[in-house]
Amino acid sequence: MPGSEFLRFTDPYEHQKSIRGSEAEFFITAPGKYEAELTRIDFHRLWMQRSQASLPHVAHYMLNKRRSIVFFLARSESPPIHHSGIELMSNEIMFDAVGAEHHHRFSTPGHWASMSLTPDDLAAAGRAIVGYDVVAPAASHPVRPPPALMSRLLNLHETAGRLAGSAPDILAHPQVARAIEQELIRLMVGCLTDGKSARSDSVHQRVPVMRRLERFLEENQDRPIYVAEICAAIGVADRTLRLHSLEHLGMSPHRYLWLRRMHLVRRALAQADPTRKTVTELANDHGFGELGRFSVTYRKLFGESPSATLRGDPIPAKPLAPTGRFPILP
Repeated sequence: MPGSEFLRFTDPYEHQKSIRGSEAEFFITAPGKYEAELTRIDFHRLWMQRSQASLPHVAHYMLNKRRSIVFFLARSESPPIHHSGIELMSNEIMFDAVGAEHHHRFSTPGHWASMSLTPDDLAAAGRAIVGYDVVAPAASHPVRPPPALMSRLLNLHETAGRLAGSAPDILAHPQVARAIEQELIRLMVGCLTDGKSARSDSVHQRVPVMRRLERFLEENQDRPIYVAEICAAIGVADRTLRLHSLEHLGMSPHRYLWLRRMHLVRRALAQADPTRKTVTELANDHGFGELGRFSVTYRKLFGESPSATLRGDPIPAKPLAPTGRFPILP
């Protein structure tokens, strides 16, 4: 049975946990109040999502190996973003490799959309619609569909998202959901097969270095890490790591490590018992030795003092509309 859910967030950690079809990490790159929305819709075969966030950020994604995923900007007027170093325009679709790993960089508040099918369902849809199997590429690459097809896809995706937020009972009706799903699949296949490759995918030669970086960071989350240590562990020169980091993240490795530590200490503060832990203790645990400087930069980035985070509870995501049956799958 089709189902949908519409969520709002004030915490990027809660937002990232709610993204379906991938494991995600968000790192805010500019100060301000974080506000985000996420719409998730399950049709019979197709999953779709729409999201927007109020602040610039970088994100790291590890995609589900059981889904073939396409990603695009949700609005025709959206400014470009960077997808693993490739500039993705609002008139393009990123056709992701199954199980791909990549970084997104939003230099402005972002609005994005995605759809996915299992590889078998995508192949079957291709046979039915264009006469041959449609298969995810070995390396993610952008496709530029014909403008009319892209416009129709954006409009229908937005319409479905609007129904999920304002009239979920209508969207849960089997016949309505089936009609929308079939048209979305038809447009998705048409955009992928009638579109042209937007640019060279040679930048993906640098993805393995970024993947090794993220593996090392994941394995060492409980302690401060330094650039020289990373270079030695993953076998690249400092200059090489800097080049890759600037291309994928828009910042130096040193800045990225600092940003990760700031988000990790914020999560630790939000989850800690203020009667048993102090700001100084948690800051030191994450490699911040100068409490005064840490407090100033923390407030600039997150809009509140570290002590305020420690005293308060993180606000969980709350559905804002009734939902149909929504199986929580990986």
